[in-house]
Amino acid sequence: MVRITEDLVRKRSEHNEGEIFSLEELTLHQQDIERIEFLDKHCKKLRILYLQNNLIPKIENISRLKELEYLNLALNNIEVIENLEGCESLKKLELTVNFIGDLTSVENLINLENLEELYLVGNPCTEYAGYREYVIATLPQLKVLDGEEIGKAERIIAFQNLSAHYKTILQSQKAYFAKRARDKKMSEVRKQHFSKKLEESDGDIDKIAEEFWHEKSPYTPESRIETYEFIQLQKERRPKTTTIQSETEPKPRRKVFFAEDGRPYNINEPKVDFKLYEEQKEDGQYFILDLAAFKNMDTSLIDCDVQANYVRVMLRNKVFQLALSEEVHPDKSTVQRSRVTGRLLVRMPKVKVSAIIEPASTKTKRATTIFKKSESKKQSEEQTANFLDVDDTKSPVDWRNITNSGDSRPRGSLGPSRKKLPAVRSERENSPNFVDDPDVPPLI
Repeated sequence: MVRITEDLVRKRSEHNEGEIFSLEELTLHQQDIERIEFLDKHCKKLRILYLQNNLIPKIENISRLKELEYLNLALNNIEVIENLEGCESLKKLELTVNFIGDLTSVENLINLENLEELYLVGNPCTEYAGYREYVIATLPQLKVLDGEEIGKAERIIAFQNLSAHYKTILQSQKAYFAKRARDKKMSEVRKQHFSKKLEESDGDIDKIAEEFWHEKSPYTPESRIETYEFIQLQKERRPKTTTIQSETEPKPRRKVFFAEDGRPYNINEPKVDFKLYEEQKEDGQYFILDLAAFKNMDTSLIDCDVQANYVRVMLRNKVFQLALSEEVHPDKSTVQRSRVTGRLLVRMPKVKVSAIIEPASTKTKRATTIFKKSESKKQSEEQTANFLDVDDTKSPVDWRNITNSGDSRPRGSLGPSRKKLPAVRSERENSPNFVDDPDVPPLI
């Protein structure tokens, strides 16, 4: 049997730094708890309480929680709604999949004026004829029943038929109580049968366990308790088997964060993206770590540790560690997390200020200027290569391809043409027998 103790509550209140008296939200689900205790005396400021999937048979020791607004008791062994009259602030009550057969016990919730939502899905009482109308008429303050809003017309009809539904529900309850009495007797006989077999067995319970798990039985509070007890018995009777299995299982590797010389390793177990860059500000220089933490991971599962030469971030049980090239101030470092993306931003100021770090925009401009200069230089070299200068260091020149470049005057120029005129040839002397006849026209 698991009891609600101070140690258990402190373990489940890490989000409140282990403080119990100021605790407003507590989760105790799947703890195999069989009784509600301790909370009404030491956790009086509770507003939200989760107790689902336990073995609680009765609602008790909660009436002192005056500030309680939400109570979840789904998947338990509760049969009657009771002991909630003192929870003045209760707005939502979750009793899904229990064993509530006494539907008239909802009358114990009449004085809870703030109660707006009630969930009874999966209980035997929901199979009664007129169940919904009866609950709506009995609890006029309700706005939602089993996830469905209550309309005005539905409420009026429920009030009109209340007396008729009340008689039907009483008859259904009577039949259910008779069935419960038979189930209790059957479970008692079944329990004695298996107890006798366990006493006769010499530690070998494999056959008994096979019979227990294959036997059909009704779903009752007693069967849930029997199942829990049998599981615990199997764990007690098989200590050797479990130890052998644990020995064969591979042991987890010991995590090593540092080399033999003390140098920190770079580790990225969660396989997350990150960026590490430097930033220059008026008050000094910083290392900035931008870590892409999981968006839906709760912040309480993230732990950041900044040291002089490394930074370590624990994402649940996985380690992210990064070595730093220069020392930083751990006490002046800050950590921020984005509510939208979940990214983690760690800002670590350097101990020693190195050369001035140029902003990224300046570096980009300078790189662009250098690129432009190199491009212009290449273009000028290409233009120079068009001339007929022969360089011995270059490949051999094909003399057959050398031609006159022609008119070098640019196209579209309006200046005078510099085209060379053909040279004037000197006239040949006349022969001695030449006779100048003026009637003969000159040759063109």
